[in-house]
Amino acid sequence: MQTQQNYRQLISEIPANVQLVAVSKTHPAEAVREIYDLGHRVFGENKVQELLEKYEILPKDIRWHLIGHLQSNKVKYIADFIDVIESVDSEKLLLEIDKQAEKHQRKIKILLQVKIAEEDTKFGLQADEARELFRKWSSGNYPNVEIIGLMGMASFTEDENKVRREFSALKNLYNEFSAQENLSTLSMGMSGDWKIAVDCGSNSVRIGSSIFGERIYKN
Repeated sequence: MQTQQNYRQLISEIPANVQLVAVSKTHPAEAVREIYDLGHRVFGENKVQELLEKYEILPKDIRWHLIGHLQSNKVKYIADFIDVIESVDSEKLLLEIDKQAEKHQRKIKILLQVKIAEEDTKFGLQADEARELFRKWSSGNYPNVEIIGLMGMASFTEDENKVRREFSALKNLYNEFSAQENLSTLSMGMSGDWKIAVDCGSNSVRIGSSIFGERIYKN
């Protein structure tokens, strides 16, 4: 019940033009079902194994987003059903997604993950690397992939101005790419900083703990 209350509160605060990806990582399928029963359909997972376990037992009209670091050898397990892979951070991964999408005779939607934080723990492409992959895709490479936008994670810091600068840098890159191709999704912002992200132009936020509570880690 608390999960549903949290969700209702959040939905009342998020602007109507901003997509909520409800991040259910480490929480059981029953928690996802609670939000699903309120009409929500877009959920995010960090790890392929956990995503597969939930996919098997939850309704098939859920639109799953893979938001965590993805190893190339795991793409084949999700290629037939994943809605969006938000964390594409290398050409190697992009080529594998393209290959697996072709096998399943579908186009897989992706976001290029750009490293906007200074923290070494964050994954992502440098801006020029993202430009090069975007240029290649625009020129006809990776035909079974559809780049629909960009994703980024700001530094984990109390310095709001720093977070704002990082989000704004990604918004500028998104605007640059959007001038060349019709993009739809700028994924920035999580439980702690989504309001700043939306203020900086995000139209998709990835929120977990504010809905489901603190993550449940198994010993």
